[in-house]
Amino acid sequence: MELIIKQDKPRSSLCRLIVLVVGAFLLCPSSAGQDGLELFHKMQKALGGAEKIAAVSDFEDIVHAQTWNQAGDAIGTVRKRTRWIRPNHLRLDQVGPGDTYVLYFDGTGGWEILPDKTVADLAGGELEFAKKYVRDFQLHKWLADRDSRFKITSSMPNVIRIADRSDLTHQIEITVDPVTALPRTETTTSLADPAHPAKSEVQIEEWLSTGGIRFPRRTVTYRNGARVAEITVDEIKLNRRIESKDLAIKPSDLQPVMSRQK
Repeated sequence: MELIIKQDKPRSSLCRLIVLVVGAFLLCPSSAGQDGLELFHKMQKALGGAEKIAAVSDFEDIVHAQTWNQAGDAIGTVRKRTRWIRPNHLRLDQVGPGDTYVLYFDGTGGWEILPDKTVADLAGGELEFAKKYVRDFQLHKWLADRDSRFKITSSMPNVIRIADRSDLTHQIEITVDPVTALPRTETTTSLADPAHPAKSEVQIEEWLSTGGIRFPRRTVTYRNGARVAEITVDEIKLNRRIESKDLAIKPSDLQPVMSRQK
């Protein structure tokens, strides 16, 4: 789960991943890869199983969050609506102090409405942000073993590394609970502010179950070690037959659309 915290910049929250043990990654491809895949399958089963995850054709959630800047000053409450259609259509609508925006991505391109109500095509760092958001989306990464694009290894006990074979610096490190096999933390590199990539860690504190799948309900996000968001999921909806044409509609008033239109 990702929250964009712009703080008067074009963008500010999402993730790439940090290579924690480069030497182990390069020197232990076979044994680490095998252990990593086995651990990944345990996590997948704990989340609800690969078949249930793969059966989700579309996803929608609404979250609220308390946010802070890097100095630790409170910013305020942010609300965000995310809609996703497998495999790569994405719509984000967010309302918050200095963080109100809309983004649409169809897998190759799209558009966004920035906090100052400027409408722009996705390009440069903003386009890379959207691509990474889709690549790292939870229902996508939880099926990484079915996509030849990804390489799954383990850098250390209870840690899964998912890397993009086209660029192995694009990685996610997931630390799983040794008892439940559910994720406890995820470490990446945030591209929310594309000009200033930052180490990002998400700690998962609570879970909920929807459609037989477990999703994080409460998370805390840290950027370069500073707490920037505490996020709580208000609702999740699966397989609502969302259509891509609906996600692509620009709001006429340039305001985020926070609920289903009647």
